[in-house]
Amino acid sequence: MTYGIAGMAFALAATVGLLIDSTDETLPLVLLVVAVLIGAVIGLWRARVVAMTGMPELIALLHSFVGLAAVLVGWNGYLYDEGLTGSLARIHDAEVVIGVFIGAVTFTGSIVANLKLSARIKSAPLMLPGKNAINLGALVLFGILTVWFVVDPNLGVLIAVTVVALALGWHLVASIGGGDMPVVVSMLNSYSGWAAAASGFLLDNNLLIVTGALVGSSGAYLSYIMCEAMNRSFISVIAGGFGIEAGPSGDTDYGEHHEISADEVAELLADASSVIITPGYGMAVAQAQYPVAELTSRLRARGVEVRFGIHPVAGRLPGHMNVLLAEAKVPYDIVLEMDEINDDFPQTDVVLVIGANDTVNPAARDEPGSPIAGMPVLHVWEARDVIVFKRSMAVGYAGVQNPLFFRDNTHMLFGDAKERVEDIVRQLSNLSAGASR
Repeated sequence: MTYGIAGMAFALAATVGLLIDSTDETLPLVLLVVAVLIGAVIGLWRARVVAMTGMPELIALLHSFVGLAAVLVGWNGYLYDEGLTGSLARIHDAEVVIGVFIGAVTFTGSIVANLKLSARIKSAPLMLPGKNAINLGALVLFGILTVWFVVDPNLGVLIAVTVVALALGWHLVASIGGGDMPVVVSMLNSYSGWAAAASGFLLDNNLLIVTGALVGSSGAYLSYIMCEAMNRSFISVIAGGFGIEAGPSGDTDYGEHHEISADEVAELLADASSVIITPGYGMAVAQAQYPVAELTSRLRARGVEVRFGIHPVAGRLPGHMNVLLAEAKVPYDIVLEMDEINDDFPQTDVVLVIGANDTVNPAARDEPGSPIAGMPVLHVWEARDVIVFKRSMAVGYAGVQNPLFFRDNTHMLFGDAKERVEDIVRQLSNLSAGASR
């Protein structure tokens, strides 16, 4: 991140230097400095006030700014006559259309991702009739409009390209369910890189071309790696859920759930010899990592083996849970990845599912028609007892009901995760004090 900040600082300084060398007017330089200052103030303010739980949606929003910048650069490239003729003019016009298209798709797609991640709109995929045909039709229309614009550049065609791209970006991301949203954020990062590269070609700026290509290719590769980890089709995700049909809703009747109190959980933990904690986004929202770290310390002091099982996309971004647990000083050697710990659940006495939902959903394995079917999950249900910390029986971020909540060995502990963990820690202290007397 330090190198990234330094690189952008050098890029801004070089841009200002080039502007000073190329013009004797002060107004362009004043406007540039004012824009940089406004952007810096807004960026610093947002970075200071955003919570760790809000980082994924902030990243998605920042991607939208890159897309919008590419659109504005493309429009400026059309409105400013550089006096090009022949093949150079046609290449320039093609760059304008491609830059505007990629930027507009990134802009609206990132806004939808931000709204889904911040729960301002439903995370369930939008299933319009013929949605795949809509996406393909938009791409075909873009190709036709590009040829038209190169042959006869005019404002009407550029407006049409912009509208088509804005609509396609919105529909692409809206058609992807919440369970795949971490991949979408990485994918939009890639799109923003290609948008920057397109702007670089238009502005004849090698810096933008190189950095944009680096961001675009690395974002695409990260998306591919994440799809592999989640057993998802890379093409399906980047194509707006191509081939994915609507699965069962969260209304399936799985029976009755079983509630438990914090005192009863404390007694279970006191009698256990092995405990696995599987955290999720709910732990981050409740800021429960510190009492969880204290609970871990108390249990280990009693001789209980405590470990953490981390799903590849626990939270809303890879590494989200690892960062929170490290922040709370949880020993790193007991924080294990899903593949390292999944075989150990049958030999585990108690599993604490703290704020996780879709990442521990057995429907991914047992229900082929589920929207999360095939996604690797933590096999927490194989333990002797499973305690699920939740505020309510609401479905998870992917909009899918979790059969785990209704299994015979699962007990629901309702309320704020931080408060419930603190209650358990207090009860453990009481049990220890009583035993010492």
